[in-house]
Amino acid sequence: MANAAVSAGDSGGVTRREFLYYIWGASIALFAAESAGLLVWFLIPKFREGEFGGTFTLPIDELPEVNAEPVNKPDGRFWLVNLDTTNPNGSERMYQASDESAPIQGVAAIYKVCTHLGCIYSWIPVNNRFECPCHGSKYRLDGRRIESPAPRTLDRFKVQALNEDQTQVLAESDLVNDFYQPVVLPTGTAFLRVDTGSKKTGPSQTLICSFTGSCP
Repeated sequence: MANAAVSAGDSGGVTRREFLYYIWGASIALFAAESAGLLVWFLIPKFREGEFGGTFTLPIDELPEVNAEPVNKPDGRFWLVNLDTTNPNGSERMYQASDESAPIQGVAAIYKVCTHLGCIYSWIPVNNRFECPCHGSKYRLDGRRIESPAPRTLDRFKVQALNEDQTQVLAESDLVNDFYQPVVLPTGTAFLRVDTGSKKTGPSQTLICSFTGSCP
């Protein structure tokens, strides 16, 4: 009988205590996984249409004229510009620098934060340029640096041209050296979509004032 009892105890079955340990461990693991999932869900930004960090869909009639003063979109924290260095209209605002071999044409959405220390710059009509009130950085209509201390060109958001029912992307901003270029709007463009969740850092180009010897 003793031998039978020993054999029963060594049968390899799970004891009540071991079973409770397994249940406890599985519960802890499940709780940890759920907590991690909730944390990731909380940390991932969620943006709706028309919120900064989301997309803004604008009718084409909100686009400024070629080389006209920029349109301010404060909800999206961007300026909308319409550029063409081959057009003499507005050439005091948008012009081609001597190191730019190709014309600059198309629509761009420019982030409203100075690349120096993050101040909010403004468009100054009397000077036909963007100027930062904090430390005096100045930028051309397309965001290229005119004067320092800004270390680089203003950042840009992705722009898409949409058809009438907004179901087809007719064109979108190309990336050159990881920077969004102005998008030329094809025939049939009825809306613009600006994705403020897709921002590219401006390049460090030569100051425009250096070409005229007018840098302070």
